[in-house]
Amino acid sequence: MTPTQPANATSGLDQKALLEAYRTMRTIREFEERLHLEFATGEIPGFVHLYAGEEASATAVCAHLDERDSIASTHRGHGHCIAKGVDVKEMMAEIYGRVTGSCRGKGGSMHIADLSKGMLGANGIVGGGPPLICGTALAAKHQGTGGVGVAFFGDGASNQGTTLEALNLASVWNLPAIFVAENNGYAEATAATWSVACDNIADRAVGFGMPGVIVDGFDFFAVYEAAGEAIERAREGGGPTLIEVKFTRYYGHFEGDQQTYRADEVARARASLDCLKQFRERVTASGQLDTAALDGVDGEVAGLIEAAVAEAKQAPVPTAHDLTTDVYVTY
Repeated sequence: MTPTQPANATSGLDQKALLEAYRTMRTIREFEERLHLEFATGEIPGFVHLYAGEEASATAVCAHLDERDSIASTHRGHGHCIAKGVDVKEMMAEIYGRVTGSCRGKGGSMHIADLSKGMLGANGIVGGGPPLICGTALAAKHQGTGGVGVAFFGDGASNQGTTLEALNLASVWNLPAIFVAENNGYAEATAATWSVACDNIADRAVGFGMPGVIVDGFDFFAVYEAAGEAIERAREGGGPTLIEVKFTRYYGHFEGDQQTYRADEVARARASLDCLKQFRERVTASGQLDTAALDGVDGEVAGLIEAAVAEAKQAPVPTAHDLTTDVYVTY
């Protein structure tokens, strides 16, 4: 450890945990970068909203979660899915609209879900996730599982009534719920500085009687520590927390967005703030991992994404018969 390296430089994580965190972030990045290229071919139906640049948030939060816990996502949900353990090949097939997809090709990019992993689903409804995790958190509380519910939502959703009502309900019922506001600066093309009345979304927490925390979304370890404290408190009966994660998304609101509303912020973020670059620098400086180990993960992830795309393109599409399946749940 160098003299300038803080004692908690890697938040007490061992080599295995650090490699797993890096693998998750790299998988999200490569998944999204490849989708950016594949969508341009015209083979992928529907809309695609990419999570590149935001990897540290989903990865650091979900690193504290297990099978007891559930998450709700947004329209920009690929990163949350991967971080919660949804199968990458099934995700790719779902985005291509194939029957081998996690939702049998019926959900597409904005509606990927896997309840077996505690992933309640990506959501095309802005602010649709927070009320859902109030339900799962209430169930966990009554069943005594120690589980928590985590809602990821954007700066646009922070202004939705559903989100504010969920924050209030979680506090009134003292639910084991974590609300993660992923503030990438824009609700579609509208700047958060123009549309959000307060300087920080987390400042709203005081109005609901819960802690509010602001973290650097480019710093995996900052998010990891904030999320760990909030999740531990929730498991122990301490109630909900609002965490605001601030960062920059590397692509437009959706694939095809001309991004005329921003200038060179993405180039600057990629060059000097990127979460993967910062992570590599921290773990190699601490001596816990070396470049060879990290490069090895890069190669393995590249192979996984290549295989996922190839298999998705070869998989069959749903038939007319499939229209009437998976419509109702049988109890």
